[in-house]
Amino acid sequence: MNFFIKSFLIYLVAINTCFADEIRVFNFTETELSELEVRKVRGADNKTIYTVGSNDNGNFLKATANNGASGLGKEIKIDLNKTPFINISWKIEKDLLGIKEDTKKGHDFAARVFAVKKTGATPLSNRAINYVFSSNNEIGKNWPSPYTKKSVDNVLASTKNNLNEWVTVKANVKEDFKKFHNLDVNELDGLAIMSDTDNSKMKAIAYYQNIYFSSK
Repeated sequence: MNFFIKSFLIYLVAINTCFADEIRVFNFTETELSELEVRKVRGADNKTIYTVGSNDNGNFLKATANNGASGLGKEIKIDLNKTPFINISWKIEKDLLGIKEDTKKGHDFAARVFAVKKTGATPLSNRAINYVFSSNNEIGKNWPSPYTKKSVDNVLASTKNNLNEWVTVKANVKEDFKKFHNLDVNELDGLAIMSDTDNSKMKAIAYYQNIYFSSK
């Protein structure tokens, strides 16, 4: 009996450690969708339409941007010393082929996830890394946002490699803040999802699933 109890306690510790090493950010349910902060981009003609669905891998978020731009934000504290890696599963059904994503006129992405660190009193002072599913650039490309140097676009996936296919990517957010912003960030303050086509006036369709932080 003592052996059984000890084994069970070891199992519980292992399970709790596993969950502690993974921080899920979104559940993609109807209830969550109604509670998330929605921000329409200033000057955009339309909002991006977000709906939820499910498949064999769980719930997902579908984004349809038709000459529109709005994001879904969530304030959440992430200890980047314990869980520095962001993991994203996503798919692009309709991309934005032909635009120049590093210019103001072409600064649209079928799918993007912002990692945000508060560095001042107002949102304009925040620093961000914009992890993008590009329609025109290769994986590994990065550049400052044409609108603000406080945000950097970093390509984690590209429709040049995967169009209409689920792709899972990973990035070390702590290392990226040091690399792109020269900041030693111990704690992240929020995450945001956005599919936008307000600059290109085009239409994009994307899916997001299983966004979480992990220790490795």
